[in-house]
Amino acid sequence: MELFWYVVLMCMLAIYVVLDGYDFGAGIVHLFFATKEKDKKAITNAIGPFWDANEVWLIASGGVLFFAFPTLYASSFSGFYLPLIMILWLLIFRAIGLELRGQIHNKLWEAVWDKAFGVASFLLALFFGIAMGNVVRGVNLGMVENGISAHEAHYFFLPLWNPSFSPTAAHLGIIDWFTLLLGLVAVVILTIHGANWIIYKTNSDLNNKLRTVIFKLNFVLLALVILSLVVWHVIAPRPFHNFIETPWLWIFPLLTLIGLFGLFLIKTFKKDGTGFIFSSLFILGGFASTAASIFPKLLPSTNTVNPALTIYNVAADEYGLSVGIYWFIIALILLIAYIFIQYRVFKGKMDDIGYGEH
Repeated sequence: MELFWYVVLMCMLAIYVVLDGYDFGAGIVHLFFATKEKDKKAITNAIGPFWDANEVWLIASGGVLFFAFPTLYASSFSGFYLPLIMILWLLIFRAIGLELRGQIHNKLWEAVWDKAFGVASFLLALFFGIAMGNVVRGVNLGMVENGISAHEAHYFFLPLWNPSFSPTAAHLGIIDWFTLLLGLVAVVILTIHGANWIIYKTNSDLNNKLRTVIFKLNFVLLALVILSLVVWHVIAPRPFHNFIETPWLWIFPLLTLIGLFGLFLIKTFKKDGTGFIFSSLFILGGFASTAASIFPKLLPSTNTVNPALTIYNVAADEYGLSVGIYWFIIALILLIAYIFIQYRVFKGKMDDIGYGEH
């Protein structure tokens, strides 16, 4: 039963990253590449009807985490308190930036909320990548010093960074050179993903420019991925042992590579949605590969005193997990129906929707 809820949680998180990921990417495109007012409106039209619904998957994932793996929920929400609060405020500023921009037609007003929307989107992409880096690297569970655990085995707390900025330091921080590297990977791929969504949903004059941006950024992404794989061996010895022991897991890295190299053909695609499919494959494959590499761990321990948090030692009791299936099925049907209706209503190009205009 623990495995079932683990798969459910990972699937919901993966869907969230793909859907809200293009929102973050569109915000980054809005910040760096949209210089004309019509380009900015094209971007907000492309994501306007979808962004708030996409965040439902994050809330649903939090609910599943709380219900199925309560110990992990308690541990991570206290240990990652500082970045989670920052992410919460960034989500708020991103939302109000998108919504308030069109309330008053004044250049200064629009410029302020444009920056709020763009900067918050950039930082959210960065912090979500850093979060994945923390999960891969692990944390000092129990706050062990000199071989003695100062707290309960599942407890930890991390400052934003440590003075050495090293992922192998005795006192870890949220941000170090390894987690920052994965944060940059997230920023680049989500920028590409957002640009692909804009191309897919609009006929903007910006689209040709975005195809060139995607092509160039893909070289940056390739370099960052190679660098990440090389340094991963420093952070986590034998990072691919699960793939060696379970060969069918190689399908996830294969999906990542298909998505990565497919994006180099962005200028040749005849259908506007093809690029979005390839960037989605990269995100899904990369996320699944990361989860598979540390399975059954959910949060590795950097010390030898306290064990890692796994799907087996942080799960709720069997009865609770079994009963929850019925409620989950009802909620899933409602959520899928809602998403299906929304994307059906707003199918096709979104150039004339006029999102946020008053």
